[in-house]
Amino acid sequence: MVLGISVVKTEGREHHHHRLLVYGAALVLLVLLMLLTPRISATHTLDHMFADRRNFFGVPNTLNVMSNFPFLVIGSVGLVLCVHENYFGLSTRGEVWGWAFFFMGVAATAFGSSYYHLKPTDSRLLWDRLPMAVAYSSIMSVFVVERIDERTGNASLFPLIAAGIVSIAYWRFADDLRFYMLVHFIPSIAIPAMTIALPPKYTHSSYWLWAAGWYLIAKVEEIADNKIYKWSYYMVSGHTLKHLSAAMVPVFMMIMLARRNIKIERLTA
Repeated sequence: MVLGISVVKTEGREHHHHRLLVYGAALVLLVLLMLLTPRISATHTLDHMFADRRNFFGVPNTLNVMSNFPFLVIGSVGLVLCVHENYFGLSTRGEVWGWAFFFMGVAATAFGSSYYHLKPTDSRLLWDRLPMAVAYSSIMSVFVVERIDERTGNASLFPLIAAGIVSIAYWRFADDLRFYMLVHFIPSIAIPAMTIALPPKYTHSSYWLWAAGWYLIAKVEEIADNKIYKWSYYMVSGHTLKHLSAAMVPVFMMIMLARRNIKIERLTA
């Protein structure tokens, strides 16, 4: 019994040292990034002139505003299913918190993005990006739980969310997008790559790739805002479609959570 307790304590210390090394390496890389790369001023990169500026029923930029409604529905449903009797069968408390924050971020995006699109300005953009940063950060932590290590993933949830919030504050007050872009793009690159490269803890892990595909489509539609608006004969813009495509990401996440099971063969190997 004493030997078993000693082994557990040793493993706990090793995990703690491992997490410290990971956090330290991430901090060093961040410092090097900020020192070696040029500042990206938001003043010269932000463009609030979207293709579709039509006004229906007295609502400015109507379709860009209304297309955020799916985020509210999907995020609210996902949050309820996370916390109500653990419908998704999440195996650790950290996963419950991680997915809960993800769906909270998705639901809050409906309000933040709608508020921004009613009158697009730099100050309002803060409330558009803040809930998305929370969603990006929290989904990265639950992905670490699934693909790398439960303790590391659980312990990284709040530091990652804090990093997302700090990146928004740094952009807003320092007029520098580098930290925000790092927080924004790392999950979109790391999650598909790790999905392919690392063995999953759960079944139905291909849904991560489906979600990544919809996210990529959303980014293309965002970039092609004006072109899609012209191609559709001025019926719908790329930015409106971007909202609808991005809303498919949490949809596929919910389907995955509802269908998956722990891969027993990994535990018994």
